[in-house]
Amino acid sequence: MMKKRALWWSIVAALAFVPASVRVQEGRYPIEIVPPGKGPFTFPAGYQTPWDRIQIFVTAKMSPNLFVVHGSEALDPAHPDASGGRVMVLFGNDGVLMVDTENRQVAEKTLKAIREFTNAPIKVVVNTHVHGDHTGANGFFAGQGAVIFAQENLRKEMAPGAGVPVVTYNYDAAAPGRAAVTLNMNGETVDFIPMMPSHTAGDTIVRFRKANVIYIEDFYRNFGYPFADQGNGGSLQGMLDAVDLIETLADAKTTLVPGHGTLVHKQDLLPYRAMVVDILARVKTLRGQGTSLKDVLAADLTASYDKTTLGDTQQSKDRFITEAYDEVAGLPPVVDGKRSMPVHP
Repeated sequence: MMKKRALWWSIVAALAFVPASVRVQEGRYPIEIVPPGKGPFTFPAGYQTPWDRIQIFVTAKMSPNLFVVHGSEALDPAHPDASGGRVMVLFGNDGVLMVDTENRQVAEKTLKAIREFTNAPIKVVVNTHVHGDHTGANGFFAGQGAVIFAQENLRKEMAPGAGVPVVTYNYDAAAPGRAAVTLNMNGETVDFIPMMPSHTAGDTIVRFRKANVIYIEDFYRNFGYPFADQGNGGSLQGMLDAVDLIETLADAKTTLVPGHGTLVHKQDLLPYRAMVVDILARVKTLRGQGTSLKDVLAADLTASYDKTTLGDTQQSKDRFITEAYDEVAGLPPVVDGKRSMPVHP
C-alpha cells in the first residue's frame, strides 16, 4: 500500500510540472513537451558553445511513433532558442527514419535520446539542407547503418567524406511539390519533396501523410529574421516561392515543423511572406536611388517588425537587409549548388 501511495504522489507531482497547454492535448497530436526558448538571449564577447553542456531530448510528439528531437536553449549562440536544428524520428518495426542529424558535436547524445524510445536500427536519413546543424552528424549515423538521401545539389555543396548523401534526386521545375522519393515505413507514408532553390540550392521538405505533418526546414523561421544562404544557392525570392508551394501542399490542419522556432500552420507563414515582400520592395527602391548598403542598413527598415520577431538581433537584421540589397541587383547563377556572392567590407 505504501508503495502504491508513493507511486500515486510521484505521478501527481510530475503532472504538476507539465504545462496545462500540454496536458489538455494528451491523446491528441502534436504534443509539445519542451517548447523552444523565447529569450532574449545574450552572450559575452568571445563566448564559445559549451557542447558538453548541451542536452538532446524529445521536445515534441507528432504521432505515436513520430517524435521531434532537439537541443538545449540558451547555450548555442547560433541557435539560442534550442541548440542545432530539429531532428524528426519515425520509428517502428521497419527501423528508424531520421530527418536531419544535428550538429557533429552532439551525435552520440542524439543517438542516446533516440535510444530512450526505440532500439530499432537506424535505416534512413534524409537531409533537408546542407548546414552543419542539420548534417553535422551524418557520418556518425551512416556508421550506425543509415542510408543518406538528399538533393543532388546538397551533395555537391558538401565536402567529400563520410556522411555525404548516397541516394540523390533533383528538383523538377515542371512539377513543383512532386515527391522524388516515397517510403512506406512503420505504418506511415513519407514523401521526400525536393524544393526550388530557397534557403539553399539543395532543400528538401519531408511530408508524413498520415500524421499530416510537413518538416519545412529553414526557408521559414520565426526566431530571428529570414536567412537565404545565397552563397549556397538560396534566395529570398526562392523562399517566397517555397512558402507559396506550402500553401498548396498543406491543409489548414497540417502541422508545419520548421528547423528552428515554433510549430506552425500554413496561415502563420503569410505575415512572414508579406514582410519579405515589403523589405525587398523598400530595399529595391533605395538601391535604385543609389543608396549605399551602409545607408540602407542605417535606415532601420525592419523597425516595424522588431516587436513581433522573436530572436531579433542586429546581426540577424543586418544579414537579412544585406541579402535583400544583393538580391535586388540580380544574383549570380548557381553552379554546382554554389554562388559567388559579393564581399562587403
